Amino acid sequence: MLILIVDDSRVMRHIVTRTLRQTGCGDHEFVEAGNGLAALRVISSDAPDLVFSGWNMPEMNGIELLRALRNAGDQTEFGFVTSESSPEMREIAMAAGARFLIAKPFTADAFSELMGELIS
Repeated sequence: MLILIVDDSRVMRHIVTRTLRQTGCGDHEFVEAGNGLAALRVISSDAPDLVFSGWNMPEMNGIELLRALRNAGDQTEFGFVTSESSPEMREIAMAAGARFLIAKPFTADAFSELMGELIS
């Protein structure tokens, strides 16, 4: 499985990747992008199976990225890892086609449970 991690913080991309590896996803491949525009290029060239995206990023934010993918007919599994997780944000994310929203700070257990659902 190829997993794309999208966040404008390199540190956060590494934390998400490390947490996923801790949950038993160490044999999966990981690619990164620093914003939504860069993610579109990665998705176009590498066709990841799953996208973990931040919400607030420069150039193209996470919800704009998700909407661009869905408008293009791309149904790649997609979810958010974000520090903001109000009920309204969850509603917006799910209505746009997100599969999940994980709030920061997160635990390895949250990722483990999610990956169990996505892979099964």
